[in-house]
Amino acid sequence: MKTLRLCFSPCPNDTFIFHGLVSGRVPLPGFALEPLLADVEVLNGLAAEGRADVCKVSVAAAAGLLDHWLLLRAGGALGRGVGPLLVAREPRTIQSLDRVRVAIPGARTTGNLLFGLVCKEAGIAAQRVELVFDQVLPAVARGQVDAGVVIHEGRFVYESMGLHCLADLGEWWESRRNLPLPLGLIAVRRDLGLDTARAVNRAIRASLESARDEAPGLWDYVR
Repeated sequence: MKTLRLCFSPCPNDTFIFHGLVSGRVPLPGFALEPLLADVEVLNGLAAEGRADVCKVSVAAAAGLLDHWLLLRAGGALGRGVGPLLVAREPRTIQSLDRVRVAIPGARTTGNLLFGLVCKEAGIAAQRVELVFDQVLPAVARGQVDAGVVIHEGRFVYESMGLHCLADLGEWWESRRNLPLPLGLIAVRRDLGLDTARAVNRAIRASLESARDEAPGLWDYVR
């Protein structure tokens, strides 16, 4: 039986999707799974280095992976009103961020790509500081950086830390493209073959359906 290294983030979106597979409730015939949960930028790096078999990646990173990875239809994340936020300790304009320190959750993340597009439109060049996604809000709150791009659950808790939203980067995208914001995708190594990719895609769909049926142990795993 072949082992597949299954890599995804600990954010609730991913743990909800993959609980069925990781728990064994949803089988992937012919394969054993080796789960690894990691920060989204770590995942982008694992995919770039070929150190995963099935991997969640940022949409911003996906274009650079297509020679060696297949993108699946199942398990991706896109939507409206769920994009990254640009936050700071006090209200300020985007233009005021020129040449100041702004924390980003990784160079290959969709959040960083959007921030770069906003900077280009505003004609500024911020000094980007790479941090693990869950370190961005504390760094902004402590004044270690002047602003930060927050992803995942950060958009729901920044106000409780006394921070202000300077821009909703997802809304910025939607207002200019009139499309949902694509955030993440599931990729499978090309050298595993189309049959394996299709089997993984089917299993992820089944795992998601299992989660929607609130399989036993789901919410403890998501938390």
